[in-house]
Amino acid sequence: MQDAIAPTTSIDRRDWTALSAAIVAWGRELGFDDVGIADTDLAADEIRLLNWLKADRHGEMKYMAGHGVRRARPADLVPGTLRVVSARMSYWARDAQDARAVLADSRKAYVARYALGRDYHKVMRAKLGRLAGRIRDEVGAFGFRVFTDSAPVLEVALAAKAGIGWRGKHTLLLTREAGSYFFVGEIYTDLPLAVSSPTTSHCGTCTKCLDACPTGAIVAPYELDARRCISYLTIELKGSIPEPLRPLIGNRVYGCDDCQLVCPWNRSAPETTEEDFARVRNGLDDADLVTLFAWTEAEFNQRMEGSAIRRIGFERWSRNLAVGLGNAVPDRAIVAALRARSDDPSPLVREHVAWALARQIERGRSDARS
Repeated sequence: MQDAIAPTTSIDRRDWTALSAAIVAWGRELGFDDVGIADTDLAADEIRLLNWLKADRHGEMKYMAGHGVRRARPADLVPGTLRVVSARMSYWARDAQDARAVLADSRKAYVARYALGRDYHKVMRAKLGRLAGRIRDEVGAFGFRVFTDSAPVLEVALAAKAGIGWRGKHTLLLTREAGSYFFVGEIYTDLPLAVSSPTTSHCGTCTKCLDACPTGAIVAPYELDARRCISYLTIELKGSIPEPLRPLIGNRVYGCDDCQLVCPWNRSAPETTEEDFARVRNGLDDADLVTLFAWTEAEFNQRMEGSAIRRIGFERWSRNLAVGLGNAVPDRAIVAALRARSDDPSPLVREHVAWALARQIERGRSDARS
């Protein structure tokens, strides 16, 4: 973060309500779908966070506990922070293959729709930086720091306080206009901006997201056990995926969208206007499991350059694909693909390949007997 700078006389006398409205307008000009401003009081969310950590629902994400309450105290994370500018941007790609069709074909690899385009960290950070620059042009030097899923920040809580959505029962941010298919990012600032008004919740009695979760990770409305979440299992978890959960993952090899796909508010979610998100990379919206599993590590690194998927590395990517292959309808080509990597250098990959191969063979025999 830039060192917090004492406001000049001109800033002291500024109409902060007018500046806040201008920031919202500038954000929209830069391509954000909505922008809001929140104060830093997250006391209620801090209690929620501590209870979640106490229940060990964060799994191996030790960084969630490592930062302690700083996650819920913006001024502790970035000294001098008075306000948080929160922004969201849709990512739903207009030309991507239908998500439900891919999920229904066990030979295909399902990749969460947010990861089909360019790495959102880079796109969002760059746009937030430009928004901060626009503010600097107006007020002069000021203290700020930009975040987008890159630091101990309670993004959903801050976005809800900023009025750009509400927390849905699946714990994601929701809006009536855009559903939940969007990214959020923040600018922590020492400017005493006027805050936005929070919106109201519109989940009502709906429980579609809870009912649709393949692994039962949404244990109650607004409560997620990450240890069962497919996004956690395929992205955050570094080791072996628990065997009882492997069959439930199906063909989801990077993340999961099931709770969003059934949400009524996503029926009319807009397509992204950001070209970096609209352009699907490497055909990952409709790729074959066997084809992806045949990639070498060099091919993975080259093809996934600039993609959020590259962050999990080739080993975990291969682990996930092996599970998907094990869950696919029995097929000789799948068995051959698994056998080709049965001696993989990685013990983690070998374990999941062995599981998948045994599952393919057993299910093939069962089909033959029936």
